[in-house]
Formats: sequence, structure tokens, C-alpha cells
Amino acid sequence: MRKTKLTVRILRELLENVKRYATEHNTTLTSLIEAYLRRIPAGQSMANAPIVRRLSGSLTPDVTV
Repeated sequence: MRKTKLTVRILRELLENVKRYATEHNTTLTSLIEAYLRRIPAGQSMANAPIVRRLSGSLTPDVTV
């Protein structure tokens, strides 16, 4: 499977904590993110997924892609 780069913006403190966690558990940030994303069922509606419900409405209407 082909991999691609992804840019995300998160709080610096959160990133530092996750990097520390990855080091303590002998893994990488990439592996942690991949493991989390693999838990999302493929081919199903994401409208009612917990992460979608939590993030819905978190951006202001003026945000553009």
C-alpha cells in the first residue's frame, strides 16, 4: 500500500505528550495515528461516529479549505 504525507496542526503540548508516550512504548507517532485510524470502520457512514460528533461545529463558519 502506498503511503503519503499528512500535515496536521495540534497543540504543541499535545504533540510533546504523544511523542513522549510513543518513545515510552517503543513506537512512533505515525504508528499510533495509523492504529487509531484503522479502528474507523471502512465503508460505513461517519455521521454518527464519536469523533465526528465531538468535532462537529468545532470550526468557525469562516474556515476555508
